[in-house]
Amino acid sequence: MSGLSAILAPDQQSESAFPGLALKKLGVVEYEPALELQREFHGSIADRNRPNTLILLEHPPVYTAGRRTLESELPQDGSRVIEVDRGGKITFHGPGQLVGYPIIKLKNPNDVVGFVREIETALIEVCKEFGLDAKRYCERSGVWLRDEKGDRKIAAIGIRVARGVTMHGFALNVAPDLSYFDRIVPCGISDAQVTSMSRELDREVSISEVSPILEKYMFEALMKVGQL
Repeated sequence: MSGLSAILAPDQQSESAFPGLALKKLGVVEYEPALELQREFHGSIADRNRPNTLILLEHPPVYTAGRRTLESELPQDGSRVIEVDRGGKITFHGPGQLVGYPIIKLKNPNDVVGFVREIETALIEVCKEFGLDAKRYCERSGVWLRDEKGDRKIAAIGIRVARGVTMHGFALNVAPDLSYFDRIVPCGISDAQVTSMSRELDREVSISEVSPILEKYMFEALMKVGQL
């Protein structure tokens, strides 16, 4: 069994639901079959055959490049890069990074900025639960730590909206191998660092420790913007 059929096998995933929002937790899944699953859910939600759904997972190491990625921002060591139809530039996904794909029919399909702001707010609240003073950076998407140590990005966001339904989403650096980011210009930003919860807290933080807290805040955020 491989690809999409493997993801959908009952023993490969768990699914639960908040009122009005399905939560699908997949564990570690290769990027391309997960993208195929996103597309399937996107079509079903756009046709109102499935409730709004938040997919949570981790990916094996992979680089993905959004529509605005420049050649100079790509890895120069021959690492494979998957081109995707989301906004933003190149980023890295890997184990220890909690990735979320909220596939949501928006109340206001024209307010994409408002949707992104709600995602940022949820991620900021998650960081605060762990004592991290995360912030929104108005000139740059995502979630940041900004202090005397400099600007450090702890979560990235890149989305696409079609038929009023969102795809792609966010990646919170819990405890990934940050050396992968050294091979690229992450998110096209050359004058700032990428960090993780584990690095900032100087201890090992697990996905299982973070996930329930993220689910709570993300549910609150998505219910504000999602059309029931």
